[in-house]
Amino acid sequence: MSQQNASSDIELPHLTGLEARIAERIAPTLADLGYELVRLSVLGRDTPTIQIMADRANGSLISVEDCEQISHAVGAILDVDDPIPGAWMLEVSSSGIDRPLTRAKDWERFAGHLAKAELDVPLNGRRRFSGTVMGARDGNAIIRLDDGSEAVLPLVDIRKARLVLTDALIEASAALAGLDSEGEDGGEARQAPKLNPKKPGKK
Repeated sequence: MSQQNASSDIELPHLTGLEARIAERIAPTLADLGYELVRLSVLGRDTPTIQIMADRANGSLISVEDCEQISHAVGAILDVDDPIPGAWMLEVSSSGIDRPLTRAKDWERFAGHLAKAELDVPLNGRRRFSGTVMGARDGNAIIRLDDGSEAVLPLVDIRKARLVLTDALIEASAALAGLDSEGEDGGEARQAPKLNPKKPGKK
């Protein structure tokens, strides 16, 4: 589910086609600004929306101001590269506390917390798994199931995986951000206003 950028040591979510090209182009700039790309999607046809989910390099949540900084930086890159003809929308958000697990480093970073995962390709006849994150090794995510057994999930076959919101996760996220847990807003992802960069002469 994750891949290494060919030109650097930046670990990216596993993407293909247009999404992969955009991710590879913007990831170095995000890294220079102190951010990491968690997820990227291109949705819609007439006026596509490029959805970017990011967090800080240490895994802590980004703020609205961070989202705006990322929006401007990414918008400038895409205006030059012009990967999508015509007008498009750019949407940047924090990964949230119950964040998706899209890279091997996510499975390592959040070991010990609860998560749910769904596979594209069934494993022993099963697509959905839930349990405790145990890390990652050799291109696989490891999750301990409720019965105590461990499932080895190929990262490239994971359709989606997300942490389960628990008190322990909220406390860990608050500590990571250097915040008092009482000051948390419930973990809801903060999102910058949508931007709509247009090419010259486009409406």
